Amino acid sequence: MSFINYSAREINCKIVYYGPGLCGKTTNLQWIYKRTNPKLKGKMISLATETERTLFFDFLPLALGTIRGFQTRFHLYTVPGQVFYNASRKLILKGCDGVVFVADSQAERMEANVESLENLRVNLDAQGIELATTPFIMQYNKRDLPNAAPIDEMRALLNPRQLTEFEACAPNGGGVFETLKAVAREVLHDLKQMSR
Repeated sequence: MSFINYSAREINCKIVYYGPGLCGKTTNLQWIYKRTNPKLKGKMISLATETERTLFFDFLPLALGTIRGFQTRFHLYTVPGQVFYNASRKLILKGCDGVVFVADSQAERMEANVESLENLRVNLDAQGIELATTPFIMQYNKRDLPNAAPIDEMRALLNPRQLTEFEACAPNGGGVFETLKAVAREVLHDLKQMSR
């Protein structure tokens, strides 16, 4: 649920990057952060767990414009990938406006992708949010690896509704900004619909 700051004339939107452990959620955010004008971003904050990091940073892309005179500010989060941190996942999802599911393309990670996607559905349902009505982008990451599963197989398993999807290679930025722009566009579209 977007937060409106009337004094600053800003609409704050929350986008959560979700997916199994080590699928590339953190790498996506690190790439975005490194390639963003320092004037348009806040400080990246990393909350370390024993084996992973949950990241947050504040991002203001001016090119996305305004809604009724309000600038849009995006807060990007990643969730810890391990099921052990499910309470953290739920907390981070609270009030989200859009979700990017980062799937690990390695053939041996398909079961982990399916489990993580189901966990996303369950955690959203617990908050009264339907995945079907939430801005959602599917990203197939690690497409550069030799053991990457065919896209058609991944789509059949993870995206049978054929929602917006991108192939990516987060370490070199392939598909990273395309994914972010797509989810931001869907979030803004929803906001404009609600403001009518």
